Amino acid sequence: MSSTNPRAQARTPLPEGTIPVGISLLVAGVATYAFFKVGTVAVGGDEEFAPIAAMWFATFALAPGFFLPLEQELGRALSHRRAVNEGGRPVVRKVVGLGGILVAIVVLAILAASPLIATSYFGGDWWMVVALIAAFAAYAPAHMARGIGSGSGRFTEYAVVLGSDGIVRIVLCVLLAIVGVTAAGAYGLAIAISPLFAVAYVYRRGALDSEPGPPAEWGEVTPNLGWLLIGSVCAAALLNAGPITASILSDDADSGLVTQFSYGVLLARIPLFLFQAVQAALLPRLSRQAARGEFSEFRSGLKRLMIVVLGVGVVGTAGAFLLGPLVLSIVYDADLTGRTLAMLSLSSAVYMLALATAQAVIALQGHALVALGWGVGVVGFALGTWLSSDEVFRRIEIGLVVSSLAALATFALALRHRLQTGATPDRSSVMEAITDMPFET
Repeated sequence: MSSTNPRAQARTPLPEGTIPVGISLLVAGVATYAFFKVGTVAVGGDEEFAPIAAMWFATFALAPGFFLPLEQELGRALSHRRAVNEGGRPVVRKVVGLGGILVAIVVLAILAASPLIATSYFGGDWWMVVALIAAFAAYAPAHMARGIGSGSGRFTEYAVVLGSDGIVRIVLCVLLAIVGVTAAGAYGLAIAISPLFAVAYVYRRGALDSEPGPPAEWGEVTPNLGWLLIGSVCAAALLNAGPITASILSDDADSGLVTQFSYGVLLARIPLFLFQAVQAALLPRLSRQAARGEFSEFRSGLKRLMIVVLGVGVVGTAGAFLLGPLVLSIVYDADLTGRTLAMLSLSSAVYMLALATAQAVIALQGHALVALGWGVGVVGFALGTWLSSDEVFRRIEIGLVVSSLAALATFALALRHRLQTGATPDRSSVMEAITDMPFET
């Protein structure tokens, strides 16, 4: 039984939900690397796996970008209502309705651009376009379920949704491989439907139920949704820009190299997995602190969190640089240079710094400034990739570093500005800062 004594809470080494969420992230991360390995072998090699990798990174650029803000707002609003003993069902209905509208808009946009996407991005494979649309739609209920889980303090169910996605994906991949399926579209559809199994499971268990409560006004769930959407879409796009751009710019003869480049991107991203676990686990406690106006406690907690994140980033990226070539050679039989892994590790480390700084700015109600910062990062990537080199992969590597540096510099200036103007966190900004994590395993 957890103690309600403030001193006892202060001595608690791990926030609520850390263990189940951390375990689920570990499982999901391992499953991701296994999927790339098994899938590559199943379809016949790196070249054949290239459209699947392209669909993977496009999915996780789109889905978290558009649905993470809804998950944030849903978790924040439910957590606040729980703190003041109000039922959250009206909030859930509001956010789910918004999610449906976003799904319709983005799906229509993909359909309109489908001829270009199929030919220029998927090498003429229309089944991958279908898989991309299905995946985007399927991750909407997954993010809604996660928002309900975190906001309601149901971290076991949150962890199930987060971790089982990867397990289901690799199971489907193995089954396809056993029966001899080699078509890339089948594996793309496996990615697409994988999150629905966990959502159905937690729904049947009643874990997505919520109590009736006062009507939810739009201001309760959308005070900063527009800025959050812009920032999240840009941040998720930057995180996945490397493989996506490589798929667009490279020749068909380089498709195998694109897949190997994707392996390196995944390796450099390992520290971000840990970041996500800590963030989700801190949600309920910090929400209650914000609702009670205990902002000094929040500030100290956020400062400690940023220090931990920075430490994990430094250690993780250093490990990727030192051991990455050997690991990739053993696991994927991939031959990436030390320069490539060093650049990818550096861009990942700077991205983590930018993300941590952006969270501090959001906490100080600087949502528009964060949207601006990620937008500057997108421009930095475009310019860095366009002007830096004649070699495709080197251009992308430089673009990734430039984009993260540009975003970090913008956030640092924004943070200084918010502190100088005496900005203070409120309940909404606190929760949006804690859950601002535009990445998936």
